[in-house]
Amino acid sequence: MAHVIDVRRSGDRYAGGEPGAGITSRHAFSFGPHYDPDNLRFGAILACNEERLAPGAGFDEHPHSHTEIVTWVVTGELTHQDSTGQVSIVRPGDVQRLSSGGGVRHVERNDGTEPLAFLQMWLAPRDPGGEPAYEVVHGIADSTPYDVPEAGAMLHVRRLGEGERAELPAAPHVYLHVVQGELRLGEAELAPGDAARITDETGLEVLAASDTQLLIWEMS
Repeated sequence: MAHVIDVRRSGDRYAGGEPGAGITSRHAFSFGPHYDPDNLRFGAILACNEERLAPGAGFDEHPHSHTEIVTWVVTGELTHQDSTGQVSIVRPGDVQRLSSGGGVRHVERNDGTEPLAFLQMWLAPRDPGGEPAYEVVHGIADSTPYDVPEAGAMLHVRRLGEGERAELPAAPHVYLHVVQGELRLGEAELAPGDAARITDETGLEVLAASDTQLLIWEMS
């Protein structure tokens, strides 16, 4: 397997959503009408979408199946409701996961008074199907891993102060997304919305150039 650090810039994401309805989306991977056969997935990750919803805006009820959906709220509050009867509000610092199993329908809205920004990541399960499941981990601590065994993946949340370093996991595939702040990865400088797709590298670390929040996927 080749050793690769592939940096993807925020400005290169596919633009989507419905701006007239208060929805702005930016897609890191081939998504919807933005079909790119060379950018379908990385490891287990099928999508990494930056979503912004104005107050009162949202995604009406829609279906999902055979996908692990993990959501990280940056600012604001996300209201979730699904066909299994789950209703919740997800806030910054919470990790939300919807295992869609053989099929589930849900609604995502900004019912608050402030703009909502969140990152949503879709992962392919090793074994499609099964019963839907849902959970929210409130206020996950820094560097506490969140395991998604159905996809062979683990999410690491890191919050670094200026000048702090963090070692990246040694795994066949590592996906890094900068939520806030700036950092250095090797010779590359990364800003908010930038990402790196890392294949078969070991001993890598990041250096925070400012107060930084980043999400790191470790995939076997």
